Parts: sequence; structure tokens; C-alpha cells
Amino acid sequence: MNKVFLKSGREEALRRFHPWIFSGAIKKVEGSPMEGDVVEVFSAEGVFHAIGHYQPAGSITVRVLSFEQQPVNKTFWKDKLQKAYRLRQIIGLTENPKTTAYRLVHGEGDDLPGLIIDIYGHTAVIQAHTVGMYRQRELLAVLLKEIYGKQLIAIYDKSETTVFTNDKVVNGYLYGQIHEHSTFMENGHHFTVDWEGGQKTGFFIDQRENRRLVEQYAKDRTVLNMFGYTGAFSVYAMSGGAKEVHTVDASQKAIDTANHNIALNFTDHSHHQGIVSDCFDFLNGIQPVYDMMIVDPPAFAKNQFALKNALQAYKRLNVKALAAIRPNGICFSFSCSQVVTREQFRSAIFSAAAIAGRRIRIIHQLTQPADHPINIYHPEGEYLKGLVLFVT
Repeated sequence: MNKVFLKSGREEALRRFHPWIFSGAIKKVEGSPMEGDVVEVFSAEGVFHAIGHYQPAGSITVRVLSFEQQPVNKTFWKDKLQKAYRLRQIIGLTENPKTTAYRLVHGEGDDLPGLIIDIYGHTAVIQAHTVGMYRQRELLAVLLKEIYGKQLIAIYDKSETTVFTNDKVVNGYLYGQIHEHSTFMENGHHFTVDWEGGQKTGFFIDQRENRRLVEQYAKDRTVLNMFGYTGAFSVYAMSGGAKEVHTVDASQKAIDTANHNIALNFTDHSHHQGIVSDCFDFLNGIQPVYDMMIVDPPAFAKNQFALKNALQAYKRLNVKALAAIRPNGICFSFSCSQVVTREQFRSAIFSAAAIAGRRIRIIHQLTQPADHPINIYHPEGEYLKGLVLFVT
């Protein structure tokens, strides 16, 4: 097997079980590993520390699969998937008739860096973020069928926009095929999912528990759902007894999907309105008629180079939102940018509140749900941050 040797003293992060090895830590490479190959990692003194997927381009050169010296074969992959499945069993997601969508594999959180697998009812959607994981897609499909049996009727690979390689990557079914959009249940609500054409794997499962909190606070409120996408927050607000709900998104397709999801759940949806608009533009100069807002923008920072601009964008957006909410209103504000820390996001909200001249109390601090686990040795995995603000 190809070997990677670290510079002297650079194995300390591996001793703390951090799953990334950066290019600057590498002294030499023995052999001729190709991108996606499995390599063994040794200290400068020749002590074994890890095995992982090799990717010479970019700052992260090795993503660790195991800290034990073992063969990476079918048994290895099945054991990893079964451990992930058992966790979802423990948290009550694998046999829950009211919630049939969940994340089965969450990258480093499940010791499978570069791999996402989401379950939507009877379909699994695989998304690889590294060449090494992409090469395993067909084996992973076989193993998923072994674990789930007849529960799975389709497995879809959606790695076209997340894997960068010289080989052509095309989305497609690895098993079965479904020709029309499917529906699933989340906390008793019905949603449609488009894993072929939708964002990410088709739906933002990670906000499931935070949507329940919106439902809890929505009664008799006029609600604005910004960056509404599928309208999932709007469905929960309607279910919670909101007086009126507006879903805003720049995409007509997103608003069509939101309207469809509202219709799936409510016979009378006259007090919901979908609005196609840039969310920053929509907030400009609107009257303070809303007493609940959900501000859930896409990731403003994909990497550290975009961090400064992203924090400014979060601040500008929340200044507009906080200025436009009525007294005694509630604002749910989120960041899903991995490179933005919880402290940085909170500081951006602090600045927004001061500029808007509003008195703010934090009543909840939110994160991702249990099926998006955070490896304690990999704090970067805590990507979703949310604050529920009481605005006076």
C-alpha cells in the first residue's frame, strides 16, 4: 500500500483523532498513489497512525477512514454503514411512521469523511464529496440493499456537482428507478422531494427539529419565511396556527414547490402566499407587519477566503430583518456555513441588533439534529448554527 510520511511533530492532530491531514504536514509520499486511493499514514519516525483517502489537490491531502491498520474491503465498509444505521435506530428514526426521511451517513460525524447518504422513505440518495468515496458508490449501494432489504426500492447517486475528477461524473440510479417525485413524512407533515433536480440531496433534512420549534411559536402570528425553498418552515408555521404565512425565494421553482407542499398538508391554504423575490430586496423598506421571521439563507461562505464577506452579509441581512419585525416578535436566524463559528455568527447578530436599534434576547440556541452527528474530535462538523431571538 502507498504510504504518506508526516513531518516531525505533525502527528499530534492524529493522536487527537482529527480526521484531516493537511498538505503542509506531509514530508514525503512513498509509491505513486492516485487521487482516491487508500494510503497509510506514518509519523516521521515510521510509526503508523491512520489510513485514509488520498487527494493531492487542495489543502486536505488525506481524509482519515480509520486509526487502525486494517484492510479497507467490503467488511470494512459494511461495518461502517451498520454502525451508522444503529445510531439512527437508537435515536428512533429507522422505524418512525411519522418521520420517514433522515440522514444515514454524515461524513466525519460517522467516520466516513466525504460521504453523505440520505434516506427518503424507500429511496437512498448517495452524495460523494471525494473521489475515494465516489469510487465506492456501487459497493455502497450493494451494502445498503443488504442492510435495508426490501425497504429500499431505489438508490440514487447525486455526486455530479460535489466530486471533481478528470473522469466524467453523471448523476444516476445505482439501483431501481423512480420516474416521478416522491413524498415523505416529517413529524407527521407531508413533503415532496426532488433528489434529481433539487438542492443538496433534494431537501434540507437538517432543520427538522428547528421546524418543530417554529410550529410551537407560530400561533396567531404573521410569519415571513425568507429563502423559503421547499416551504418546509411555512408548513410548520401553518400547522402551528399562524394567522398568515409568506414564503419568499428568488426561484420560481422553489415557490412552486413550497405552494405544492402547503397544498399537500392543508385543504385551506388561502392564508399562505408564495412570493418570488430576492430576499435582500424584499426586506428593503417593508413595513413591520411580521411578528415572526425565519431567516435561513444558503451558505454565504464556502471557504475561509469568503469568511469576511460572509459575516458582513449575515450582518446586513439580519439588520434588515430585525428592523422589519414587530415589537414582541420572534426571529429564527441561521447560518449553515461550516467556516463560520458559533461565536462569529452570534457576533454578527449582535452587530445587526445594535445597528437596527432593537432590544434582543436569545431564547434558544439551535444546531443540527442527532442524525447529523458531530465528531467531538472534528468540531468543524458543527456547521448549522441558529439563534431564536425575542425582539422588543
